[in-house]
Amino acid sequence: MSEQMTQLTLVETNRFHKLSAHDLNRIEKDHVISVALEILSNRYQPGEALTNPKHTYAYLRLMLAERKNEVFGCIFLDTRHRVIKTVELFHGTIDGASVYPRVVAQKALELNAAATLFFHNHPSGIVEPSQADVRITEQLKRALDTIDVRVLDHVVIGDTQSISMAQSGLI
Repeated sequence: MSEQMTQLTLVETNRFHKLSAHDLNRIEKDHVISVALEILSNRYQPGEALTNPKHTYAYLRLMLAERKNEVFGCIFLDTRHRVIKTVELFHGTIDGASVYPRVVAQKALELNAAATLFFHNHPSGIVEPSQADVRITEQLKRALDTIDVRVLDHVVIGDTQSISMAQSGLI
């Protein structure tokens, strides 16, 4: 297919191709975010496989970026990395949340999960994982290893960015 045909197809199938954030007022932006969250959450319904890390990070960013307090959660997965359930397990303060490996392990067993992806936000907007983030990830990984639940990643969400601890070599 020629480049011109590809561009024509894009224009014909994407009614929003010329739309930018600067074209929208605050109410319209809020509505677009709501629609985007609905679309992304439908991608992560039970039975859907996590196949695109960029989409997963975008979903988590939309879900957590505007939270004023820290939230820690898990996406529990089956053996084929299909979503079983996304759960916010712990809610904290502006700079931390207490995370208990026992609770995470109980939830993994309850859902019969084979793998999990951890996520939490940094309300400060800074996505660099703290030493506490690295320590709790190691504790969680050890706890879940004992019940044969693989830890695939721990994603830290800021206001406009996210970082994968797995891609950063921290898991």
